[in-house]
Amino acid sequence: MSKKKVHHEEHVDETWLIPYADMLTLLLALFIVMFAMSKLDNEKMEKVSEQFNIIFSGGSGVLDKNGTSLIPMDNLPTLNEQEEDKMTEIKQSIEEEIKSSGYSDKISVTLGEKGLGISIQDVVLFNSGKADVLGNVHPMLLHISEMLKGLDNDIKVVGHTDNVPIKTSQFRSNWDLSAMRAINVMNFFIDNGGLDPARFSFEGYGQYSPKYDNSTDEGKAKNRRVEIILIRKYPLDANESDKADTN
Repeated sequence: MSKKKVHHEEHVDETWLIPYADMLTLLLALFIVMFAMSKLDNEKMEKVSEQFNIIFSGGSGVLDKNGTSLIPMDNLPTLNEQEEDKMTEIKQSIEEEIKSSGYSDKISVTLGEKGLGISIQDVVLFNSGKADVLGNVHPMLLHISEMLKGLDNDIKVVGHTDNVPIKTSQFRSNWDLSAMRAINVMNFFIDNGGLDPARFSFEGYGQYSPKYDNSTDEGKAKNRRVEIILIRKYPLDANESDKADTN
């Protein structure tokens, strides 16, 4: 009786798929770049450049916005440098709005180690002993809101008073007044400015964190303030921190 021959199934070698897939990726990237260049659209070229760099993230550089040259990876800004540049841009825009609105002596903007700080004296925002935000400052706060949309950093709103005691039917102490003022400014940014409430926190310090001498009327006026702080995500190094604190 003859034995049946057993046929062994041959396994197909699929290692060719890896270089083939790489080649397709290269071709796709090439066609994207060629298409964008043919349109001569700088904005589109910038977006394509970003995608092209993602595909070739193992490379030694990235394309510039015009797609004409390669920027070495060592020269690319770090995350904290990018954040610093954006905060500087926001600071300059708010300062221009403050100047044009005539509030230069009542509102100050600083860029320091913790982040971007906007300090607004109470006379700009509220009537004496009150916490309702005045209507004439709404345009200024709306401008600040638009600028704060430029980054998704957390925002802290902090209320301060001078050391003159207050006790009314609405506010039992300066703590109450400072906290409610911070809350109302925060709510304005959320309700009118369209900012994400998840970004916000508030604090009320009353008279217990003065920056100026409460023995003078000028010092008291400066201590009665609300501070809006755009908090850094990325800490500065020592040199950058010293530079920021001087701004």
